[in-house]
Amino acid sequence: MNVPGISTLHPATRRLLIARALRSVGQGALVVDFALYLNALHWSGAAIGLILSASGLFGAALSLLIGIGSDSIRRKPFLLIYEGIAAVGSVVAFATAQPLLLSVVAVLGAFGRGANGAAGPFSPAEQAWLAEQILPNRRGTVYSLNSALGFFGMALGAGLAALPALWRGYLPGAESYRPLFLIVTLASLANLWILSATEESHRAQTRAQARTAATKAAPVRREENAALLKLVLVNAFNGAAVGLTGPLIAYWFALKFSVGPASIGPVFAVTFVATGLASLATGKLSSHIGVVRSVVWGRLLGLVMLVVLPLIPLYWIAALIYLLRSALNRGTVGARQALAIGLVRDERRGLASSMNTVSMQLPQAAGPTFAGLLLDAGQLALPFYVAAVLQGLYLFLYQRIFARYDETSRADGKHQAGQDCEGKAPTPSPPVDAK
Repeated sequence: MNVPGISTLHPATRRLLIARALRSVGQGALVVDFALYLNALHWSGAAIGLILSASGLFGAALSLLIGIGSDSIRRKPFLLIYEGIAAVGSVVAFATAQPLLLSVVAVLGAFGRGANGAAGPFSPAEQAWLAEQILPNRRGTVYSLNSALGFFGMALGAGLAALPALWRGYLPGAESYRPLFLIVTLASLANLWILSATEESHRAQTRAQARTAATKAAPVRREENAALLKLVLVNAFNGAAVGLTGPLIAYWFALKFSVGPASIGPVFAVTFVATGLASLATGKLSSHIGVVRSVVWGRLLGLVMLVVLPLIPLYWIAALIYLLRSALNRGTVGARQALAIGLVRDERRGLASSMNTVSMQLPQAAGPTFAGLLLDAGQLALPFYVAAVLQGLYLFLYQRIFARYDETSRADGKHQAGQDCEGKAPTPSPPVDAK
């Protein structure tokens, strides 16, 4: 498949991609086993959903601050802080199952949320940093590559999620899940070493420079703000839908089909590989038909799978439907991130990324609590149907509002095609016409 090889990219871009892949391995293991671990500790479905909702709310609030702060200061320090928090939190989770401590580190580390290798609430700094050395017309492809590497790492982690079944004779019950937290520890330590040596070219403006630039660019800023506001409103529907079906999907499989990590882990592993391949395909497709069209077509097919999934009576057929839906739906993550970054100039990319993240996470945070209550009440299909309605509204609005982005991005890419994206940061692209 024709994707930009890691070796051809700027060294800073390569290091960020590698960090994403390493980070995703632990996330893949915990997206399968964290809810099952809490269930083995005799937490109820509502309690499991509540801790995932709290994690989402905390992440949304912190993401906004991180996005603004990374624009005002630098991006690199925030990523180093995140890796330090993940390393310490995972060691605590390995060492104790005390409910309060486990709850705190789960919220701080976003355990079990399956962030595809993203740096939790610090991901706005990560996404803004990644954009520095990529031309606008290549963002869809490179961000899709970034997303694909995350999914491939998640696949490896999901495969490792089957390990508790192997050593259950030595570590009975809930104890068998705890060594998985050490995967997060090792990845975070490796990323601290990788990112500490990574170059960052972004430097914040002085207050005087910022005031002067803001005065000169006031019309552009108004257009950017309007475009971001529309993105926030549209993303709310998607976030609410994802929250109803995503975080508790392993728990749903366990309830509906009475299966454990030995059956769920391999399915998730294959699913993440397929999703990574779909992400690469979406990146390639976006260079031909545009980011918005590639997102809409992929997710329309995924919407059909979302409606069908709760009707399937056999586990392996349901697992196949879930695989196809995940590949079609989540394979568009990189393309959607590229669109959000492209709505603003370089000095506001942290803000744009945080707005994109927060507008998803806030409505998404309520989903696990609501879904957990429904699952406890035996309503195994209703969360999927409510999510399907919300996804349909999201796709309609996304296409209607952002279709013009594809034309803007292509024109901008042609204008800057002669620049060297290997060694210098590209000139920021103009925002979508928000009128």
